[in-house]
Amino acid sequence: MLITSTTVLPARREDIELHTKDGLALVGELSLPANRDPIATAVFFHPLPTAGGFMDSHVIRKAAWRLPALADIAVLRFNFRGVTSPRGTSEGSFGQGDLERFDLDTAMAFVEDRSLPMPWAIGWSFGTEVILKHARPYADALAGVILLSPPLHRTSREELIQWKDVSIPVVALVPEFDDYLQPEDAKARFSPAPNIRVVKAEGAKHLWVGEKYTYFVLNEITKLVNPASPQLAVEWVP
Repeated sequence: MLITSTTVLPARREDIELHTKDGLALVGELSLPANRDPIATAVFFHPLPTAGGFMDSHVIRKAAWRLPALADIAVLRFNFRGVTSPRGTSEGSFGQGDLERFDLDTAMAFVEDRSLPMPWAIGWSFGTEVILKHARPYADALAGVILLSPPLHRTSREELIQWKDVSIPVVALVPEFDDYLQPEDAKARFSPAPNIRVVKAEGAKHLWVGEKYTYFVLNEITKLVNPASPQLAVEWVP
């Protein structure tokens, strides 16, 4: 069976609720391989809520649909505060990337509580800002960080500098034709933390529209998060 944009592969999927230190309930989902334990965990932080970003933004939704079955990767996704998706609405209201630190904290606490293995923090656009601003204290608990289409609108130079001495891999996948930050500028902007590796995604744009670019992102995630896994399949054999 050819995997298309609407293909949902087998997994153990659980609706979850995350409770923040400032008293909010966030809705989310944990997807695990159907018949075995995960090798690693992808913790997703979605794009800008005020521009339509949510836990079902297409790359994140397709990661949850595919990676547990194809790469033995657990996928944790949730709505930031005040965000609505088919899963439901998270309490609270948009925090400008600052209050979302509590959302990141509760996601990392969930990973620890469930003993999810080898967690990678994966942000897309606004989600990258939340990671860069607030995830540095978790560097010892993370296996790595992946930044999809980082705009670097909200992240200060000082916040970038704090990442320069981490021992984990930090990789930025930057679309060639990104609307906000393209690869050459990204290399310059990330220079305060020269260990952050910038990967140019040829032909791609900020939203990774099209199955070709969705596959590119998910395959790059797989190579980093579970390097023992073969190249991500394009067909599903039950």
